[in-house]
Amino acid sequence: MPELPEVEITARRIDAALRGATIESAMAPGINALKTFDPPLDALAGRAITAVRRRGKHLVVDASGDLSLLIHLMSAGRLQLYDRRASIKDRTSRLLVRIEGDRELRLREFGTKQRAWVKLLATDAVEQDDAIAALGPEAWPEPPEMQQLLAGQGARPLHAVLRDQHVITGIGRSWVDEILWTARLSPFKRGDDLDAREATALREAIVTRLGGAIEHYEGVLQLPLPDKLPLPLEVHRRQGEPCPRCGATIEAVHYEDYVLCYCPQDQTGGRVLKDRRLSRLLK
Repeated sequence: MPELPEVEITARRIDAALRGATIESAMAPGINALKTFDPPLDALAGRAITAVRRRGKHLVVDASGDLSLLIHLMSAGRLQLYDRRASIKDRTSRLLVRIEGDRELRLREFGTKQRAWVKLLATDAVEQDDAIAALGPEAWPEPPEMQQLLAGQGARPLHAVLRDQHVITGIGRSWVDEILWTARLSPFKRGDDLDAREATALREAIVTRLGGAIEHYEGVLQLPLPDKLPLPLEVHRRQGEPCPRCGATIEAVHYEDYVLCYCPQDQTGGRVLKDRRLSRLLK
């Protein structure tokens, strides 16, 4: 799933290319993706794009006349700007926003699950929408003080708490591995069990890793953005490789639909966990 750095660079690049451009038409070939009907999509015709921005893992396309598209890419969606327009028969297309000059802003989704979604809302209603109103504070550029934020999370492990968008928004499976490795914290440590030093290290790691990823993307990515971005990861999906900091073997815990990676020497006191059923043993 695209996370905060990937959504941020997408918003920046598309905003720079489309701000001020006029929308000719909008349609949703993937009708399941469209979650609103009033106002209708064709209300966007003739309006100018005033901004493309990020909110958590969501993208917001603002148009003149106080209308906004709220978009969630979910796990397999990608928002891309094309110089040529797609056929409405393109099976990957979920949303087509046709721009003056034959360009097209296209939400595509790969795979069969079709979870990406779009809402057309009044701009001043975006923050009140259920998907946005329930979000926790932004993880970047100024995350909250972590000890206070996580104090009420009880026995939930850090790896789960930091991916909970209601607690802090923008971090997902890829970057939580990187952040906890950078902070030298166990993924299984209780969220309410951080001392002041650990809380400071965690907050600094969030700022460093998310900000560093965005800086990396600024240097290597231009339009058209690739469907698979070059994530600058050091431990996520690196099971069996040496830790880039200490040389120990990166280990993993396998869940049904994702893999958690960590360095046992730096994060778990040398203890290796290979099965999620044993995760309660690491605190």
